[in-house]
Amino acid sequence: MCGSAGICEDDDVLRGVIQHALEEARFDVRATATGAAALATFTDDPPDVLVLDMGLPDADGRDVCQALRARGVDTPVLFLSARDAAEDRLAAGAAGGDDYLAKPFAFSELSARLAAMLRRPAARQEATSLVCGDLEMDLLKRRVSRAGRRLDLLPREFKLLEHLLRHKDRVVTRTMMLEELWDYRFDPHTSLIDTHISRLRKKIDEGFGRPLLHTVRGSGYRLSERP
Repeated sequence: MCGSAGICEDDDVLRGVIQHALEEARFDVRATATGAAALATFTDDPPDVLVLDMGLPDADGRDVCQALRARGVDTPVLFLSARDAAEDRLAAGAAGGDDYLAKPFAFSELSARLAAMLRRPAARQEATSLVCGDLEMDLLKRRVSRAGRRLDLLPREFKLLEHLLRHKDRVVTRTMMLEELWDYRFDPHTSLIDTHISRLRKKIDEGFGRPLLHTVRGSGYRLSERP
C-alpha cells in the first residue's frame, strides 16, 4: 500500500473515478463531497495525502485547507481546479496547499504526484529541538544541555546523540549506527561504536541524578528516561 489518501470532490462521477484510480495505485482511500464533511472526516484522523477540489458547493477549497491547517493538520494537500491561472496557483499555495493540478488531468499524473508528496520530508513537522527528560538538543543553535547545564560535544558526538534522540525509547543497534552515521558495512562488533558511546555517556550522564543512555546487552543502546 502506498499510504492513505483523502478526497474532497463534489462531482460524484469524478470523485468515484479518482477513488478507483487511487485504489488501483494501492492507496487506502476515504472520499467526501463537501468542505464540512472533509473537516469532520480528516481533522481527527488525517490521511497521508489529501486531494481537495477548489470549487466545493459549501466552501472554497482554500478555506477548507486553511481550516485544516489551523486545526493542526499538516497533511500534504493537492488542489484540483478548473482554473489554471498563475494567481490561482499562488492563492492555493498561500492557503497551505502543497501542489496544484488543473482539470482535466491524467489520473496517472495524479497518482504520481501524490506518491511524490509522500516521499517529501515533512517540513512542517520537522522539530527544531529534541528532548529526553532534562536533556535537550537545540538543532538550530547546535547546542546541547542537561538540567540547564550546557554540554560541549564534538561533532561526531553531537551527530550520535541526535540519532539516539530521534529514536528515543527504542533500541538502536550498532549496525544501524555504523551504517547511518559512519556509512560502514562491516563487523557490527567493532569497538568504534562502544568507544564513542562511552565518551558520550560521560558527558550526558556523569554528574546527573539518573542515567539516560542505557546499554541493551546483545542488541545496542537506548536513550530513555525509563531504566
